[in-house]
Amino acid sequence: MSYKVRAGRRTVEVHRPDKVLFPDDGLTKADLVDYYRRIAPFMLPHLRGRPLMLERHPDGIGGPGFMQKQTPDNCPDWVRRVEVAKADGTVTHTVCDNTATLIHLVDQACITFHRWLSRANRPEQPDRLVFDLDPAEDDFESARRAAEQLGELLDQLQLPSVLLTTGSKGLHVIVQLARGAGFDEAREFAREVAQTLADRDPDRLTTEVRKQARGGRLYLDVQRNGYGQTAVAPFSVRPKPGALVATPVSWDQLKDPELTARRWTVTDALDQACTRPWAGVSGGGRAIGPARRRLAALR
Repeated sequence: MSYKVRAGRRTVEVHRPDKVLFPDDGLTKADLVDYYRRIAPFMLPHLRGRPLMLERHPDGIGGPGFMQKQTPDNCPDWVRRVEVAKADGTVTHTVCDNTATLIHLVDQACITFHRWLSRANRPEQPDRLVFDLDPAEDDFESARRAAEQLGELLDQLQLPSVLLTTGSKGLHVIVQLARGAGFDEAREFAREVAQTLADRDPDRLTTEVRKQARGGRLYLDVQRNGYGQTAVAPFSVRPKPGALVATPVSWDQLKDPELTARRWTVTDALDQACTRPWAGVSGGGRAIGPARRRLAALR
């Protein structure tokens, strides 16, 4: 059994649409296709032109899943690919530039999309910086407080930032960078920012990579800011009961006591998308150099 979906100039076939992917919720592949088709106008700007790592669950989230980097040989020839370097050779990633590709990937039981922090045409130069605020426990209030502190510091550095609920426990704070610096410089700068924040509130925040050394403090994770690393893409569904969605929020919404990392699902993420929560952030990436000098002056 299958059906076809019109997506721009292409028609994409959806196989086994009644396959249940979220057993606790009864959500099928057809339901997931419908969500991604509707959210595509808001999601594609965050995917377009970027190598992707795809989180696939062919038997639904109750079965085994895997992370896919290499584009399969049987992928349609109209799906864009990019070959990038890795330690022992190269890998060919899928790039999702349009709704047809998005639906094709969902038909392949891709539930979650993880994007590179650089673009396919200049993969060694990041244009995003991500701070992953990871509470030790399921404690969103600690993530909310850390986000407020980090946002204030980034404002001091004249780096506009946006917020993303992860659909899990915490928040991502994202900064748009001007391309030019390499990943090593970007990650080192992120570490300096995180350490400055942890030094200001050492009882609650830490940059310790080892869990046993964190002492119940929120972990300011900057490890995603490396070549070949990825972060969950905005509006991606997470493979968890409830079909939770990683969702952009505004800084004003951070103050909402009803906000949690699991606030939105496939049933209402489109409503949030329509509010365009990131619309107020000034466009254009910022260079690391001036921000680094401002940070040095603060430290």
